[in-house]
Amino acid sequence: MTSSAMTLPRIGLGCMSLSHAYGVAPPPEQGERMLREALDAGVRLLDTATLYGGGRNEELVGRALKGRRDQVVLASKGGMAMVDGVRTIDGRPETLRAQVDASLTRLEVERIDLYYLHRWDRNVPIGESVGALAEAVDAGKIGAIGLSEVSVVRLREALEVAPIAAVQNEYSLWSRNPELGMVDATREAGVALVAFSPVARGFLADAIADPDALAPQDIRRPMPRFQPDHWPANAALLPAWRALAAEAGCTPAQLALAWVLSRGSHVTAIPGTTNIAHLREDMAALHMTVDLAVLARAGELIDTATVSGPRYAAQQSAEVDAESFDDDARGRRRPGGS
Repeated sequence: MTSSAMTLPRIGLGCMSLSHAYGVAPPPEQGERMLREALDAGVRLLDTATLYGGGRNEELVGRALKGRRDQVVLASKGGMAMVDGVRTIDGRPETLRAQVDASLTRLEVERIDLYYLHRWDRNVPIGESVGALAEAVDAGKIGAIGLSEVSVVRLREALEVAPIAAVQNEYSLWSRNPELGMVDATREAGVALVAFSPVARGFLADAIADPDALAPQDIRRPMPRFQPDHWPANAALLPAWRALAAEAGCTPAQLALAWVLSRGSHVTAIPGTTNIAHLREDMAALHMTVDLAVLARAGELIDTATVSGPRYAAQQSAEVDAESFDDDARGRRRPGGS
């Protein structure tokens, strides 16, 4: 079966941080105001999920979209949710059916344009999960199916069951996992590749001076690259990174986004922010032209061989199916999830 043709804006807004994850989320009224200002600034893709804020993020997005629903591609996700205070991966068809309906209710919409399986549930064949989402497409509840943090093998299995419009995996200069096959596989199948954390969770935006200063609940704290064993080596890359962005005539965040977008016309980036000035900065990357030689140097400066530490700790790594790199000095590649 083929992909489900869907043209996405090249840059959208990841809405997660408006409800949780990176420190203390802004008050709901501030988040709603920020979303409306994002629409005013030209954002035409909003990405939320059942998981984010235990459903509060979808409610926030829904309120901000009132009267403006037709202005955006609206994406959400199911298959991972907070259950009794515990993040739970559950891809059973009955669970996904209930979560789609709950997302529609929280967003206060009749249809979600793109609905992702947030994580593959290893206890459920992906065909069963995708089949439930295909039913939602047939019912007019969602427009297209997406997959998140999956491998090429899983994408191909899913395509045997139903059209897939997009794969959302982490992709940035410091997380090159999609280059282990997913960039090519999505291009060849006509599937959009949506890059989350395209500015490396703030690292490439030069937004983190000291990981120890992050809020206690910030999800970056337990990530290896922000830990004492790895952070000094990673921070040592930043002076040259700042200099390269200055040479390109842009901000570090814009250079990071320009690099991601240069990976292919089918690639979309969804940086997240709670700051409208940062959002406008991100959106301006759409209209920039960065010399190919500078992009190549960016790719050499920040790469698997130069970044210290894996992207996730062991528990989080076990939850994802996407291909991964061996974390050793030789930079060997290890396809995962097959």
